[in-house]
Amino acid sequence: MFYRNVTTEEATSLVVLTPSESKRLIARAVRALPEVRQALREGMIVIIGGTTNAFVLEELLSKDIDKVRFAAGLVARGRLDVNRPEERIPPVVLKRGEPLLGVHPKDAIKEFTARDVYIKGANAVDTEGNAAVFMADPRGGTIGAALGVLRARGANLIVPVGLEKLVPSVKEAAPLCGIERIEQSTGEKVGLMPIVGAKVVTELDAVDVLFGTEGVRAVHVASGGVAGSEGAVVLALTGKKEGVRKTFHYITEFKGEPPLKKN
Repeated sequence: MFYRNVTTEEATSLVVLTPSESKRLIARAVRALPEVRQALREGMIVIIGGTTNAFVLEELLSKDIDKVRFAAGLVARGRLDVNRPEERIPPVVLKRGEPLLGVHPKDAIKEFTARDVYIKGANAVDTEGNAAVFMADPRGGTIGAALGVLRARGANLIVPVGLEKLVPSVKEAAPLCGIERIEQSTGEKVGLMPIVGAKVVTELDAVDVLFGTEGVRAVHVASGGVAGSEGAVVLALTGKKEGVRKTFHYITEFKGEPPLKKN
């Protein structure tokens, strides 16, 4: 193992992010993406249900969301779970930054162009940046209905996903899942669809989006914890000293983001 030389103009800081804190960081980065900013001004954005996407929706609308209810499927209480339809907050469609009430995503994407944005969370991401999403719906759910249209039109597909969901290989995992393939499951039986051609936004990408121009990058150096830090990730923020200090201060300002709980 070799250590690189560090100059007096460089620094490294460590920051621990719980899953909720990671979701907040990722959401702020999604809001800052150029294609999202443009679509807020001129186009359409579809935000599909999910807990990370609930944080994204809060950032886009500047209002609080019941984050657990803004999900169809979720891993909760040690099982693959779903919210009943009557419990769910439906996906949101924005046009020029304003919600379109009663408009379903499958209808909204009929009008999509290459400038519009579809935001879908994920259940897995690997070190190559491949993401995948569970499907409890035998027809493929929202991603199954949307992916062909999005790819055909060249629309922007953005996948916010935290490193707590890091797996060795999406390519290896996907063929092992499938509603009709699985014999037993703790909770719902699901398929696992790799999401191809998406812009995946993890904590590392979030730091690059928000502070890359400050000469800062993030490295994932550890995971896990106890006493409320289960699922946490530890990031090394490294680069230009002033940029690292600015990034560390920015992140630690939202330390204490409350964990998500399902009633």
